[in-house]
Amino acid sequence: MALGLTALTIATAFAVVGDSIPASLSGAKGDAARGRSIVVDRNVGLCLLCHSGSFPEVRLQGTLAPELKGTGNRLSEGQIRLRIVDASRVNPETIMPPYFRTEGLTRVAPALRGKSLLSAQQIEDVVAFLLTLRD
Repeated sequence: MALGLTALTIATAFAVVGDSIPASLSGAKGDAARGRSIVVDRNVGLCLLCHSGSFPEVRLQGTLAPELKGTGNRLSEGQIRLRIVDASRVNPETIMPPYFRTEGLTRVAPALRGKSLLSAQQIEDVVAFLLTLRD
């Protein structure tokens, strides 16, 4: 299954303030356990394709992007949210895909245009999980 195809949803508007998206995309708090499962699932988030962390059940982990360990110490909730929604707002040269932004993308299959890779609640779940990574 391709990246996030089970979660394709129409993205809603979000407000960027400085280097963060301070408000929840779904209007609800995320669930850290669900977020962890998204991070380690190679059929949904594909996070560990590029990132690494303390996930002993995942044999191969990436080295292309920052380690996820300590994310909750380095970034605020809103900063994490922006990086998942659209990391290019922070680093225009990033290879990280925009998991929620749908506008301005040029290499998208017609059937997938206007649809996000993760739902608003899935993003909130991942944010909640990454906030727990303090070591």
